[in-house]
Amino acid sequence: MNKYMLGGLALLLLLASAVLWMLRPGPQRTEGSAAPDFALQDQDGRTHRLSDYAGRWLVLYFYPRDDTPGCTQEACRFRDDIGVLGKFNAAVAGVSVDDTRSHAGFARKYRLPFPLLSDPGGRTAAAYDSLLNLGLVRFARRHTFIIAPDGRIAARFSKVDPARHAQQVAHALQVLQQADMPQPALQPGQ
Repeated sequence: MNKYMLGGLALLLLLASAVLWMLRPGPQRTEGSAAPDFALQDQDGRTHRLSDYAGRWLVLYFYPRDDTPGCTQEACRFRDDIGVLGKFNAAVAGVSVDDTRSHAGFARKYRLPFPLLSDPGGRTAAAYDSLLNLGLVRFARRHTFIIAPDGRIAARFSKVDPARHAQQVAHALQVLQQADMPQPALQPGQ
């Protein structure tokens, strides 16, 4: 091997190491931990904060890009199941690094009845361990968090099938809320 081939191989290994380092998973937000606060604008320019949802359940889902096949399918499933999720006193909000103008077009095109929050710098996605940062290109990973009325993460979904996810979230909300319900006290002799 000549010195140019060795130099090229070393450069290739360095580049591969850098890419693997950028793709490594960060420390994951776990169930029971406090949900990171956020202040993000929606498709209509209104600012949403975690505190706006205090006292009710929040389904905060991160997605890569507006108007792409998987993201459209996931958003439309949440749209179609918004009534079911509402029965569990749950609000839905989507988050991506797209800007508010992109969100406005996406929400209008598919008649999405929930806010799409713009996280252009990826800070909120990073706080939720849901940012894929490739240097010049960054986008949110397809993760979902169910945040309890007390502001704690009640459930986390890291592997999401856009076609079935809204139903999975509804089922998780049902299980979580049944677990929170006080059980009737047993009477003596029962």
